[in-house]
Amino acid sequence: MLHIVACIKQVPDTKIIKMNPKTNTMDRSSAPAILNPYDAHAVEEAVRLKNRYGGTVSVLTMGPPPAVKAIRKCIEIGADEGYMITDRAFAGADTLATSYALTKALEKIGKSRSIDLIICGKMTIDGDTGQVGPGIARRLDIPPLTSVKKVVEINKEKGYAIVHRKLEDGYEVVQSTLPCLFSVEKEINEVPYAPLPNMIRAARYQPHIWSVDDLEDVDRTLLGLKGSPTIVSKVWPPEKPKGGEMLTGTPKEQAERIISLLLERKELFRAKEELG
Repeated sequence: MLHIVACIKQVPDTKIIKMNPKTNTMDRSSAPAILNPYDAHAVEEAVRLKNRYGGTVSVLTMGPPPAVKAIRKCIEIGADEGYMITDRAFAGADTLATSYALTKALEKIGKSRSIDLIICGKMTIDGDTGQVGPGIARRLDIPPLTSVKKVVEINKEKGYAIVHRKLEDGYEVVQSTLPCLFSVEKEINEVPYAPLPNMIRAARYQPHIWSVDDLEDVDRTLLGLKGSPTIVSKVWPPEKPKGGEMLTGTPKEQAERIISLLLERKELFRAKEELG
């Protein structure tokens, strides 16, 4: 029976969020909080593996108290248990400090029941770094398999997993020992609508909530801002692209205009290359 832990995060909906022009930071209050979309696919894949091989799916997150909503969303998808670490000591954590805190929580979970597989989303939409999953794997000294697009086989008895990893020009087949960590692509599955029994269970579910004092052998200098060597000095929205040219006239005139524009662009590129 497999024990799979999916690491998740509650994030602001980046389709709606606004930027604060004075501080150059994201105004998180301007957008609703949602389960990170990549993490939803990670949880869905964990549930599919549970249904395929038998076992239990736990989810783990670090965040403020309202992040329990993300855990309940995972229960809707089909997870069995949810864990959250929340404490002011975790505030301001970068990816290095986040991976450390989550690792300590995973070690605590693993003491009650050994973990066979950890699954993360490829990245979070509010950070886009993709560093936390591999960071956890490095701290736990287990193999990280990134950009997983398909799980071919999990064999707990023989202690291995086989997956397809996405590449720019195809995919590669990789076999790894267990336990290991997957960070998954969105294309690995489709997340269906939750069945009513799952929704009812999620509405009533109370996750396990731990503070920093509930974790063992924690070096507080590695948490939060103190443990974060990276600092985001400035964030700004990308410039809006300029509008295109609307072509008019006869088909012949439009074709001539397209050729003219292409030649102009070619000359521009050539000039840039000559300037170095």
